[in-house]
Amino acid sequence: MKNPKIRRRDRAITDYNQMLEIMAQCDVCRLGLRDNESVYIVPLNFGFTTENEKLTLYFHGFVKGKKIDLIQQTPIAAFEMDRKHSIVKADIACHYSFLYQSIMGKGEISIIDNEEEKIAALQCLMANYTQKSNWQFEKQELQKIVVIKLVVTEWSCKEH
Repeated sequence: MKNPKIRRRDRAITDYNQMLEIMAQCDVCRLGLRDNESVYIVPLNFGFTTENEKLTLYFHGFVKGKKIDLIQQTPIAAFEMDRKHSIVKADIACHYSFLYQSIMGKGEISIIDNEEEKIAALQCLMANYTQKSNWQFEKQELQKIVVIKLVVTEWSCKEH
């Protein structure tokens, strides 16, 4: 589901395939997790899949740590990624601007326990950076990492 709450609708990108193209060109996704009365933001490598316009993001990390603790406490997360940064200069300070493409959203976050699903998610993540999706993963290496799944419930894309 795309997010209808964009203030600057003139900058919204609503074409689903174009949104996915922009996402594919981003190299990091910032994950926002609830931390009591605060937010913990962590930049992560990611992969993604779509099925019937349902977007799912995948991340990986070490099996222990603050990120894992927070995911286990609250099954909702936000995310942000951006690219194509460029400053637009002007003679007047307030006329300066910044060009970008950005994606923001939220969804239901969980840790993948099933080994087959974990491997499929890692293939997706690796394919996002290498364009290769037939990697082999050693069992002892799989035990050292956790794979995180974010089923996106709402997202939007902007360009300026």
